[in-house]
Amino acid sequence: MPYQAVLFDLDGTLLDTLQDLADAGNKVLESKGLKPHPVDAYRYFVGSGVRHLMERILPRALGEDEKIVDEAVLVFNREYAKNWQEHTRPYRGIPELLDRLHGKGCKLSILSNKPHDFTLLLVRELLGSWNFYPVFGQRDGVPKKPHPAPALEVARKLDMSPADILYVGDTGVDMRTAQQAGMDAVGVLWGFRDAEELMATGAEWLVQTPEELADFIEKSHKGEKDQVDAD
Repeated sequence: MPYQAVLFDLDGTLLDTLQDLADAGNKVLESKGLKPHPVDAYRYFVGSGVRHLMERILPRALGEDEKIVDEAVLVFNREYAKNWQEHTRPYRGIPELLDRLHGKGCKLSILSNKPHDFTLLLVRELLGSWNFYPVFGQRDGVPKKPHPAPALEVARKLDMSPADILYVGDTGVDMRTAQQAGMDAVGVLWGFRDAEELMATGAEWLVQTPEELADFIEKSHKGEKDQVDAD
């Protein structure tokens, strides 16, 4: 059965945000007289929301202090608001992927653990040429991924069964979200995490490039999606 919609993660899937996230995180560390982390280390710090990001980048004793983490979140949000656009861009091939999906009549949605206001901002400024609905970041009172609630809310907004929606992401958090929501999961290998993590957490298929993802979805419309692993 062809997928009627594609639900995308944002950071590490549609947008390469790593440098700007790392710069803001390292500003937090700098404000406390701590050494910065290498940018590449942030591949494993991000993915579970800003608060968890702060807990991970701070030394353990500080990361377990709620007041210090609260302060760090405020500094991070302030710094990220200044620099989010310095290096962040859609990954190569993403515009063409979105054009192909739109041409096939697929609905496009986004679900992120990034704060909701930042999610809306980045989608509007960098992905505004495509109609994404709904677009959800992390919101007060709504469990964040990997809880299935926000993914199931997307399905309700689209008036679709979860089985009609393909979930696309780059982390184990994404794969677990899809699995718990009853959605097929594709892991992308151009993002922040590796194939081992994605497969261990429930990815049913892996793709190397946006073009390969577009081909995979087109095969699903022809009833050929199982062939992607052999190609």
